[in-house]
Amino acid sequence: MTLQIETPAVLVDIEIARRNIRVFQDYADRHGIRVRPHIKTHKLPQMAELQLEAGAIGITCQKVTEAEAMVEGSAHIKDVLITYNLLGAEKLARLARLNQRVALSVVADNPTVIDGLSTRFAREDAPLTVLVECNTGADRCGVATPAEAAGLARRIADAPGLHFGGLMTYPPVGGTERVQAFMSEAKRLIEADGIDVPAITSGGTPSMMEAAGAPVATEHRPGTYIYNDRSLVARGVATWDDCALTVLATVVSVPAENRAIIDAGSKVLTSDLLGLSGYGHVLGRDDIRIDQLSEEHGRLVSDGPIGLKVGDQVRIVPNHACVVTNMVDAVHIVEGNAAKAIWPIVARGRVL
Repeated sequence: MTLQIETPAVLVDIEIARRNIRVFQDYADRHGIRVRPHIKTHKLPQMAELQLEAGAIGITCQKVTEAEAMVEGSAHIKDVLITYNLLGAEKLARLARLNQRVALSVVADNPTVIDGLSTRFAREDAPLTVLVECNTGADRCGVATPAEAAGLARRIADAPGLHFGGLMTYPPVGGTERVQAFMSEAKRLIEADGIDVPAITSGGTPSMMEAAGAPVATEHRPGTYIYNDRSLVARGVATWDDCALTVLATVVSVPAENRAIIDAGSKVLTSDLLGLSGYGHVLGRDDIRIDQLSEEHGRLVSDGPIGLKVGDQVRIVPNHACVVTNMVDAVHIVEGNAAKAIWPIVARGRVL
């Protein structure tokens, strides 16, 4: 069926998204885990509201601008965690304004960030809640040892204008045991120093159904789970039927029997591979590979006749849904093959 939508376009099947939200929320509820979804995947207040209605306690953002847009876009968003080291006078001024509107938390993994936050918030009426980010194996940000986490917890607790809010980590896939070990020891050391640890927050979609294996963590921050993508299907944690986000593209050329060109290139499918071969999966056509992208062209190839003609539409599950969302101004909300609405992506996070 041909959809009357100008291509390339990003589609979100709202019923699949609702089902994905419900599946993890039910799991979390059974195991007493609070859900704080990361909005980087959808960047939509409407989707956050669906997550909150299902039982999420708040949202996770990566940028101050994302948080501002989400709070501005929904009166239901009252609790926001920004999981990023924030530096700079302008960011901190905006953070202070946001702290007056919602229950706000941020993270830090070094004294420089903590001291900058304290300098700003020491003159504010309301303190800022700060969590210590811990490296439990992903080797991105985060302190390397529980002892370092305890040291920063004390620094936050003693800093004017700040309140210690707990511990945060973004573990690698399969890192649940490491989260349990690291956070348990960090919590023990911090409490031995007379400081409460109100929250321990972990994250990630690939291992979210193993979150109960780290009972020390009080909340989990999945992001991609709401849409899923080809990378998650490849990991075996989702199926094509669980993929709510697709890219709708039109065949614009069939220059050879085994080759077709679509109007979706790197500007919508992105160049992310995530360890995969090719740039997405054409639904219903396991025989087709998307082997090349330029900015406006995608090349589809097959070992046999490709069976497409100019004007045909294809729906593609991208390798990485989060980046695709950030590439477009709006998504088309669909139910099956029926277009229902267009939702602007309000939290793309401007860079001035």
